[in-house]
Amino acid sequence: MEFALDKPATRRIVLSISIAVALILVYQGARLWIADEMVRSDNPKIIAQGVGLEPGSGDAWDRLARFHQWDFADPNPVLAASEYLRAVHDDPNSAHFLMDLAGAYEANGDIARANEAWGRARAVYPASAEVEWNYGNFLLRQEEIAAGYAMIHRAVETDPSLLPLAISRTWRSSQDIHALLDQALPATPAAYLQALDFFASIHNADAALEVWNRLLGMKKPNALPQTFPFFQELIAEDRSAEARQAWAEAIAAAGLPGEQPVHASLLWNGDFSREFQNGGLDWRWYNTPGISIDFDAPPPGQPGRSVRLDFIGGMNVDLAQPFEYVPVEPGRAYHFHAFIRTQDISTESGMRFNLTDPNHSGALDVTTDNLTESHPWTPVEADFNTGPNTHFVLVCLRRTQSRLFENKLSGSVWIADLSLVATPAAETPAQ
Repeated sequence: MEFALDKPATRRIVLSISIAVALILVYQGARLWIADEMVRSDNPKIIAQGVGLEPGSGDAWDRLARFHQWDFADPNPVLAASEYLRAVHDDPNSAHFLMDLAGAYEANGDIARANEAWGRARAVYPASAEVEWNYGNFLLRQEEIAAGYAMIHRAVETDPSLLPLAISRTWRSSQDIHALLDQALPATPAAYLQALDFFASIHNADAALEVWNRLLGMKKPNALPQTFPFFQELIAEDRSAEARQAWAEAIAAAGLPGEQPVHASLLWNGDFSREFQNGGLDWRWYNTPGISIDFDAPPPGQPGRSVRLDFIGGMNVDLAQPFEYVPVEPGRAYHFHAFIRTQDISTESGMRFNLTDPNHSGALDVTTDNLTESHPWTPVEADFNTGPNTHFVLVCLRRTQSRLFENKLSGSVWIADLSLVATPAAETPAQ
């Protein structure tokens, strides 16, 4: 139909209709805007008013239900369930609304209806990691452990970011390491490495060793630093035999040279032929103001390299590095050997090696001679016995702070060819 707009009356009619339509659209838009603002309120009464302005909005009903379910002052889970039902009625294809409804039914003790709501949520969104994850946790709360683990396994396969939560939740639900590894986690290096971190964080070396064996069984390369929390826990729990074996395995899995120390030394990388790994059973060094570190030539006729430290003379340094944790056996005799060289070391507090038990204060404290000023390459040695509780020896280069007025440390020190060997009982030095 065409309207002739050449007549004033026709133009007035068209204009009136346009204005009316515009006013209706403005009204509807304003109504929706006001309703949306009210629904976003933190006051349930205002939210309810917003729901009245927008009765067909599933989001509005869901938000109102959340307030009634989780109101600390006056929770009303029964009312919340009815409001979640309204949200589902308005949008029956929303897995989010169905999960909220399932949670409300569970809170009301209606497990059958909760199960039904979970089934509908899974049917609506069968590939959702969020749905599988939350349904798995629901099953664990119902003590349906195997089914819950299966759902969590599927969720983690879809969304690996859920791994840390999956490990902690499933472990706390059963305390069964084999069920966790066999049922809940995917058999991937990423999953096992995160499980290794988790058990290190809760100080459970036994469970961590089970994970470690699974990880090794995959025969896939692993970055060595990812294992350091695991080794730190073995050290803290005095698991020296397991730490020594696992370290050799970790070196091999990382594709690094795995030559054992010479002369039956228990010190790893005692000739400094390899870079510091800064973790595990290798040397560690943390950058310190006033000190620079580098590798240099070893003593004449010795293998590997030396480590050189230069002190700029601006600080009264308290030095206890580089350092390494060395697995040992309780009640054994040991012999420590190293080379050290100094040049222009100032103050009366100079350079020495210190060997202690990192886990038992006072159980072991061996210190070599204090070297100041300048000395050529000098062999230093120490013999000691470990006590009944010592499973690790912490070996470090040590310099204590000077108490003199002129206490700023300057000069250089070199160390090389460190070893720690067990002494046969017949050759145990007199103490």
